[in-house]
Amino acid sequence: VKFVIIKMAGEVEKAQKAGETKEDTIFMKIVRKEIPADIFYEDEKCLAFNDISPQAPKHFLVIPKVPISQLSKCGDSDAELLGHMMVAAKKCAEMQGLGNGYRLVINDGKDGAQSVYHLHMHVLGGRQMGWPPG
Repeated sequence: VKFVIIKMAGEVEKAQKAGETKEDTIFMKIVRKEIPADIFYEDEKCLAFNDISPQAPKHFLVIPKVPISQLSKCGDSDAELLGHMMVAAKKCAEMQGLGNGYRLVINDGKDGAQSVYHLHMHVLGGRQMGWPPG
C-alpha cells in the first residue's frame, strides 16, 4: 500500500506541474511513431498501448490520434470520437482478457491528476478494483 501511495503522490506532483502547452505531447510523438510504445491496437481514430507505470495487472491507455488537451475542453463535435474511444477500450479489454471487468479513468486538469495534456483513457483490470476510487 505504501508503494502505491508513493506512486500516486508522484503522479499528483507531475499533474500539479503539468499544463497545456503549444508543444507536442509525448502521446503525439507516439501517434507519429517517433518514440516507441507497446501499441497493441490501432485504427483510424485512436490507438492503445500499455502504460509504462501500470497500476493494475492490466493497465493500458486509449488515446485519440488528434490532439485534444482534456475532456473538459471537448465540445459537441467531439462526441463521436469520445464514443469511438469507449468502444475501442471495450475491444481492447476483450483482447487483454478482462472478461471479469475493468475500470475506465479519464483524469482532467490539475485536481484530476492529469499529467499529460492529451486526452487519454486509462483502462485498468486484472484485479478487484476498490471503491471509492480516489
